[in-house]
Amino acid sequence: MPVDIVWFKKDLRVQDHKPLSEAAKSDNNLLCLFLVEPKRLELEDTDPIHIEWELDNAEELAKSLDEIGGHLHIKFEDAITAMQSLHEEYVISRIFSHQETGNSWSYQRDIQVKEWCIENDVEWIEFANNGVIRGLVDRDLWKKKRDSRMRIELKPAPQLGEKSIPLTSEFKRTSIGLNSRKLTVRREPGELAAIQRLNQFLEDEAKNFQWGISSPVNAVKYGSGLSPYLTVGAISMRRVVQTTNNRMHEIRNNPHIVDDSKMWLRSLASFRKRLAWRCHFIQKLEMESNLDLVAQNKIIDENLKRELDDEKFNKWKTGTTGWPFLDACMRQLTSTGWINFRMRAMIMSAASYNLWLPWRETGCHLAKQFIDYEPGIHWSQVGMQSGTTGINTIRAYSMTKQGKDQDPEGDYIRKWIPELTMVPTKYIHEPWKMPVDVQESSMCVIDENYPSPIVDEVTSRKEGVKKSYAARSTKESRTQSKIVLQKHGSRTRPRKRKSKKETSVQQKLF
Repeated sequence: MPVDIVWFKKDLRVQDHKPLSEAAKSDNNLLCLFLVEPKRLELEDTDPIHIEWELDNAEELAKSLDEIGGHLHIKFEDAITAMQSLHEEYVISRIFSHQETGNSWSYQRDIQVKEWCIENDVEWIEFANNGVIRGLVDRDLWKKKRDSRMRIELKPAPQLGEKSIPLTSEFKRTSIGLNSRKLTVRREPGELAAIQRLNQFLEDEAKNFQWGISSPVNAVKYGSGLSPYLTVGAISMRRVVQTTNNRMHEIRNNPHIVDDSKMWLRSLASFRKRLAWRCHFIQKLEMESNLDLVAQNKIIDENLKRELDDEKFNKWKTGTTGWPFLDACMRQLTSTGWINFRMRAMIMSAASYNLWLPWRETGCHLAKQFIDYEPGIHWSQVGMQSGTTGINTIRAYSMTKQGKDQDPEGDYIRKWIPELTMVPTKYIHEPWKMPVDVQESSMCVIDENYPSPIVDEVTSRKEGVKKSYAARSTKESRTQSKIVLQKHGSRTRPRKRKSKKETSVQQKLF
């Protein structure tokens, strides 16, 4: 009997999973498939920590499938190879999957799979995923369509009965040969853990979300912690949105159940807005599949003429730039695989404006550090923070100011940079200003125990901003920016345009 394939990709769950639910209605036998594709391990934006996290969640998915009568076949093969061998063994009738918005490699892979399906008379049925709308040419109707999709009723996991094809061999991770760095902080994988985390956040912690997410310290305490789960699809965006809406409705109708209901509602509204922005940025990659390879505004990128300086690049990567707050953020990211959004922007800003490093190389390095690497969000943000979109305000962050704002006593810096443990708070953000006797008493001699700044922060930032404005001021770059805005720009109400003086002041405050 022909078989139907449910191809799990970035949707490692059994609930609110339309491909699985639709395939369960078929009379054909069913084979649930998850692939670890060898070519991914060769990509510049892929790291073993990504594969390990996916496998952790796939193993939990296998347990969930077992409970509803299913079996998950995990294969270390490229998609075409896997489909061909399964077709020869069983004869594939249909492939059910969600649409995937990944990097340029996954886009090309899906084109090849579609061609294979046509050649082999296999029907590939793809279902819409999260808030991404396939086939749009501009953003005029995107938000309306996205919000409508978020209201669709959540579906429970289907029962598969006895139609699921059992495993013929057991997958072993050792066959892949992963050699990844060990993260010091990792969440429990799987759909159940994701739902539990969502409920815990909404019930106990969300009150402080709005003010806490800017700090790398408070964001760990008060952030949702859902991004790693959303990245692998262990929970659907629709479930997160609807559960958040329900919590807001509950608090509005019963304000006495929480302390300071207004603050709760403001934070939940802020969280919900960020969920929408997540979809907004992934939509950019859906509409322009090569954003991990080509800048949105190619003219600006060419005008910038950034070149890779190995010394600056390595110091930025290793958290040894001599700017304590930036170095602490880089070391936290390397150690845990996560840091909050504002610090991600600051890290990219420092690379782009202070160090004048090219966005592609720095973007790939950061992608490999994030356990929650989501190509659509990441490469859109890389473009924004490197100044290569032409439609976003140039945001050149001051690392020293961010440190003083987010870590005034220097506790965060001391945690991640042990070289600075004994440095007095007066100098913790600018240790190079310590007198020699203070350096010696603090056991932190500059350029021996901790480096002096790689370049002057203020001067380099001003020069970077100046060159960035020059690159986007040409007639050709402005013309291209209009095209980018039409295709990718948000359709929210436009704000009053700032004067050049106001914009300059804004940059100094970051």
